[in-house]
Amino acid sequence: MESSAPITERPTGDEGTACADGKDLPYNVFARGCPSRGTLEHVTGRWGSLTLGALHDGTARFNELRRRVDGVSEKMLSQTLHALERDGLVHRDARPTNPPRVDYTLTPLGREVAERLLALIDFVEGRMDDVLAARESYDEAREARPGA
Repeated sequence: MESSAPITERPTGDEGTACADGKDLPYNVFARGCPSRGTLEHVTGRWGSLTLGALHDGTARFNELRRRVDGVSEKMLSQTLHALERDGLVHRDARPTNPPRVDYTLTPLGREVAERLLALIDFVEGRMDDVLAARESYDEAREARPGA
């Protein structure tokens, strides 16, 4: 069930390792020891979000993913896939062929997460002109201030 409380009323994480927010949710990403924080990190990190987005198009092998997620190293992609598999977002299908074949697909949970991420990605890409204008304005203001 989704909490209707404003985000400002949620605990800040100073409560130690408690996860419950005291309201409707059993997990609270703002609490230091809550496992939801690790999953959020896996999903929203650069490589996690790009990997989930790439897998939204369908099943892919490791090297296909590596080409699709431009700039990711083999080591980082491997670590990312392991974390996403552990969180139940990605399914790894290793077939005992020669050479071995490993396919990666999104689980139903992973597909739901990827769809939400892709909506955010679409939004960001659609507003990049505004972001670039804001950056330019910021940089100009910083350069105009002495000692900035």
